[in-house]
Amino acid sequence: FRFKDSLAEDLWRADLVISHAGAGSCLETLEKGKPLIVVTNEKLMNNHQLELAKQLHRDGHVLCCNCSTLVETLQSMDLSTLKPFPPGQPEKFALFLDKVVGFQ
Repeated sequence: FRFKDSLAEDLWRADLVISHAGAGSCLETLEKGKPLIVVTNEKLMNNHQLELAKQLHRDGHVLCCNCSTLVETLQSMDLSTLKPFPPGQPEKFALFLDKVVGFQ
């Protein structure tokens, strides 16, 4: 897509998502419980996307590849090996902030 206000409807209908490794794209897809193949761009400087993709892959939540290995990844993928992404727990973060700031 060149631009869309929201991909939520597309994500709900998808059986598989192939995306870049942007944090928003990855988390939105994983929170909806969709299998995800993350395609990294190794030419980016200070590549935080690569770090995120590798960690999500190590944790078993995504398959990870680059443009040149995407076809191979699609041919050999086993989506049953992917682990569900745990739901967020914003209340824990709020409690942590309260302690740091001194509200508790």
